[in-house]
Amino acid sequence: MNKSSKDKIVETASRLFQTQGYHATGLNQITKESGAPKGSLYYYFPDGKEQLASIAVESTAKLVASRIKEGLKEKESPIEAIQTFITNLADEFEKQEGSKQGLPVAAVVLETAQTSETLRMSCKQAYETWHEVFAKKLIDAGYEKEKAYELGLVINALIEGAFIIALTRKDSEPLRQVARYIPSILK
Repeated sequence: MNKSSKDKIVETASRLFQTQGYHATGLNQITKESGAPKGSLYYYFPDGKEQLASIAVESTAKLVASRIKEGLKEKESPIEAIQTFITNLADEFEKQEGSKQGLPVAAVVLETAQTSETLRMSCKQAYETWHEVFAKKLIDAGYEKEKAYELGLVINALIEGAFIIALTRKDSEPLRQVARYIPSILK
């Protein structure tokens, strides 16, 4: 199936915002790298870069949530499922030699949370969506709803933090350490 120009623009913008950040990514670069016709960017995103970034964050949030859901299906036990998911992230980090693929919206929120309410809210929704995926796995395993949502936030925060440290160290060990601590967090 051929992707529409709009899809190509959103995918390219998502990748560039993730790897270069919001401010370092220009609309001309997005148009050029997406291969979309000139003019299509403002046709699909008449409010410009902020609108495109918001939609890119929402699109990325859906993809990541789907990936987390699939990863957590590998094991029935939530402890084993979450450990396996994090260990798989560590393996991918090593294969990609420390790319920012594990921090899909962090660059956007760090750069824009104080200046764009639209982008702050899109990023907030992305994080909440991911917390809910972890929480759902815990609820399905019998955890109380409130505790499961709290743990979902903690698990996602640990993964995000471990990714940042892994990037600075250029090794996946922080992710593996978080995976090893999951049983004590979920007991």
